[in-house]
Amino acid sequence: MCGIVGFTNNIDDAESVIGRMMDRIRHRGPDAEGKYVDGDIALGHRRLSIIDVSSSGDQPIFNEDGSKVIIFNGEIYNYREIREKLAASGHVFKTNTDTEVLIHGYEEYGTELLNKLRGMFSFVIWDKNSRELFGARDFFGIKPMYYAIMGKTLMFGSEIKSFLAHPEFRKELNTAALENYLTFQYSPGKETFFKNVYKLPPAHYFIYKDGKMKIKRYWDISFRPDDEPSLDEWTDRISETFRGSVKAHKIADVEVGSFLSSGVDSSYVAAVADVDKTFTVGFGNDEKYNEIGWAKNFSKAVHIENTSKVISPEEYWGSLEKIQYHMDEPLADPSAVALYFVCNIASEQLKVVLSGEGADEIFGGYNVYSDPDGTFYDKLPRVIRRAVGNVAERLPAKRGVNFFVRKGRDVEERFIGNAYIFTPKERKALLKIQTGAPSPMDITMPFFKRVSDMDDVTKMQYLDLHLWMAGDILLKADKMSMANSLELRVPFLDREVMSLAEQIPTRYRVTHDTGTDETKYITKYAMRLAAKKDTPSETAKTAAKKKLGFPVPIRVWLKEEKYYDIVRNAFESESSKQFFNTGLLIQLLDDHRSGKADNSRRIWTVFTFLVWYRIYFENDGVYSSAERTS
Repeated sequence: MCGIVGFTNNIDDAESVIGRMMDRIRHRGPDAEGKYVDGDIALGHRRLSIIDVSSSGDQPIFNEDGSKVIIFNGEIYNYREIREKLAASGHVFKTNTDTEVLIHGYEEYGTELLNKLRGMFSFVIWDKNSRELFGARDFFGIKPMYYAIMGKTLMFGSEIKSFLAHPEFRKELNTAALENYLTFQYSPGKETFFKNVYKLPPAHYFIYKDGKMKIKRYWDISFRPDDEPSLDEWTDRISETFRGSVKAHKIADVEVGSFLSSGVDSSYVAAVADVDKTFTVGFGNDEKYNEIGWAKNFSKAVHIENTSKVISPEEYWGSLEKIQYHMDEPLADPSAVALYFVCNIASEQLKVVLSGEGADEIFGGYNVYSDPDGTFYDKLPRVIRRAVGNVAERLPAKRGVNFFVRKGRDVEERFIGNAYIFTPKERKALLKIQTGAPSPMDITMPFFKRVSDMDDVTKMQYLDLHLWMAGDILLKADKMSMANSLELRVPFLDREVMSLAEQIPTRYRVTHDTGTDETKYITKYAMRLAAKKDTPSETAKTAAKKKLGFPVPIRVWLKEEKYYDIVRNAFESESSKQFFNTGLLIQLLDDHRSGKADNSRRIWTVFTFLVWYRIYFENDGVYSSAERTS
């Protein structure tokens, strides 16, 4: 695992500029660094040594005649099989790295190489002869790739903060991203919070030549349910396929551990992987916010050492600037901070951990997926539900009223992902500025159209796999692990696992049959049964336990005077007054403190943006006076 950075249109002091850009991402690879500079391009690499840990694995790496050069971030789990075929075709290898397999593979297969890979990756290859740059991002977006074209310069890399060191970079806030963030809690789509800086979407590659950028999708998820196999057969297939994925994801020349909460996903990973160490964090002693007891009991049952940490409120709030600095863009997911701390304690003992991200999106695990057709009310004619919903929309927002509003809309109208913070109307009222941002439906509808013939559960899964997972789940997974120089691997997000999951009928992903013990699991139904089968009997109850996933007591803290005051000061700051009608912000905060409403997610979304804005637009990308290089 590493960090990459580069730019075209070479400048006089390219060596020093690429060096400063590399320094900005030193946390991604503290073990080694390397760079390549010629008349048209500069490439930089920071290395965290996992495979072929000797210096022979340092990057950049060249092909046999030195005409192509690569920088790579990620891991290719089937690189040995590809290497054998390439060697048989006459390619000569100088290292034992997966990086060298990529550059020879591109020589041999061109862009078709991408569909032969099993892994997580973000890489670029420079062809000295054709003066062409090829770059690609993995299937799910596990590894990031940002780019910006400013003037005649293309900048690209693992983190936006590295661009700040380039003299051509022009830092400007993308206010349209702010408006959509207020709804999604993250920045959806290709745009970022920095104007003219973009994300290369998952499963896409680019070719840049003569100042022109061509971007193309090379793979997509394709749900094609197969009704022939029985539930038992699907359970066996999931077990076999997931075991194969975990085995592939354990390939390393260093020790591999695992994160562990009380949920089925991480428990399944830890049990199947047979690691020596697991890591858990929690808050206080309340089981709603602390899964350490569950994790320790599980680890004891499967004879694994567990390391845990109770995060104090002071530690949590004291880390917020550091978290948003490393995130590059504001992310209002409170669990990102918990993830930072569990990465931190793991990094003290090893370099690689496995984690359970992706299981919910792939196998249908979110509670909201059980919502379509899940009540008697859903059986009523659509015209009646829409009429009732239209009336309910005019009433004050309450839990019961919101039910009728939601049920009166089609899934394409009501679902944007697992977070829906401010409605378009609410965010317009909150913002002082005009942004020209698209509506949430403008962002989600292109994805819904690709699966227009599918059921509502599949539609929601497809949307989450493309927006929520890449924009929230995988963003925090990459940035929080890399902030601690730790490689995080996600065996659920595997091509083979996804290929299997695409075929599982919806009734085995989400079921409403609760008549027997075997069918009491509503979400991730078939996967839970596979986990129950593969997990020791003493701990099989984790398959039934409601997932928490390192929960955070933000709702409680915001009622305490100390933290109420911190947020209120931010809401009344000059930065806040630039963008928001601060009276509405204070009302949200006061109503929450008095118990009139649970506004914690809304408050946290705005507060997180203000923390991020202070770092990148008031402090020039530095989160404290003591922190300058990481």
